[in-house]
Amino acid sequence: MPIINRIAEFHADMTEWRRRIHANPETAFEEVKTAAFVAETLEGFGIEVHRGLARTGVVGTLKGAKGDGPAIGLRADMDALNMAEKNAHAWRSQVPGKMHACGHDGHTTMLLGAARYLAETRNFAGTVHFIFQPAEENEGGGRVMVEEGLFDRFPCETVWGMHNFPGQDAGTFAVCRGPAMAAADRFDIRIRGKGGHAAAPHLATDTILAGSQLVAALQTIASRSIDPVESVVVTVTQFHAGDAYNIIPEDAVLRGTIRSFTPAVQDAAEAALRRIAAGVAQAAGLEIAIDYARGYPPTVNDAAESDFAAEIAAEIVGGENVIQDPDPKMGAEDFSFMLQQKPGCYIWIGNGPGVGGCWLHNPQYDFNDEILPLGATYWARLAETRLAPKP
Repeated sequence: MPIINRIAEFHADMTEWRRRIHANPETAFEEVKTAAFVAETLEGFGIEVHRGLARTGVVGTLKGAKGDGPAIGLRADMDALNMAEKNAHAWRSQVPGKMHACGHDGHTTMLLGAARYLAETRNFAGTVHFIFQPAEENEGGGRVMVEEGLFDRFPCETVWGMHNFPGQDAGTFAVCRGPAMAAADRFDIRIRGKGGHAAAPHLATDTILAGSQLVAALQTIASRSIDPVESVVVTVTQFHAGDAYNIIPEDAVLRGTIRSFTPAVQDAAEAALRRIAAGVAQAAGLEIAIDYARGYPPTVNDAAESDFAAEIAAEIVGGENVIQDPDPKMGAEDFSFMLQQKPGCYIWIGNGPGVGGCWLHNPQYDFNDEILPLGATYWARLAETRLAPKP
């Protein structure tokens, strides 16, 4: 079952929508123009539209023509990133310092394409809620939508998500059973010692040295504190201290992230970080304070729904083009908050190699417009199959 003919017919429209969104990127909870475009487009299809959930979120509700049935949620994210685009194409970002470097413009467009087709055909029994979510990047718009009553206002039996994946061949899908994306925790470590002259280190308490020892020691969390068969990443991404050549600074700050897939590993990694920091503080004779924040939880697909998603994908591209149980990704995704509430599956659609092989969050990244009909077809077939009338 290839791409739906009707969806292929409006491929040019989807390309125009995607490029319009790409040229006008908006970041977390500021997706005012994007949300307005989504809402007006859905209304033009004859879909009931609800605005304002999580400030700039949009939910479109469509009832099928085949009678009563359950409701499902199909989710796309809308926000861009705070980074400057380095592409030269006509649809490049027109907003300085902001760009769609993660493909959310394509995600929004594919779901709009499915909404158009399903609104024209309504060949299903039950209800589809098209969930257009703000603020996936760092700010947890998915969590806010859930907290503000997403599934109370729009009851769903299951919920479904999709993300493009550069480096995965166009024309393919990938489906994980179980954990697909990691939990993302953050830490701030503040080191306070005794400042002094660089020529007399014995009269100071060296925060630079303690911080350096701590950076190295934190790497033993993965190698010595966590079961080797489990997955965990500990990365220090910032080290701020001092501003002179001849002064040992009184303060230093380390920041970073820990990624994991299970609550047990998450707990063990945090405990190890605190234990190691306390040991370094005692050995160096200074003070270390830790601010540790739990971020997005792991994105965990339901096994049965993963099998269903893989079956739909295989009907479209063939079983040989559906990657079953790929390695989960250490990136994080706030669709996880929705999957904590409802069973469902988060699937990856191949975006092709990208410009120069670039990956997500790269200033030369661009979504592949050729896969727009494929993603829209996946959404449409999933809805029609899941909500097929009972015989």
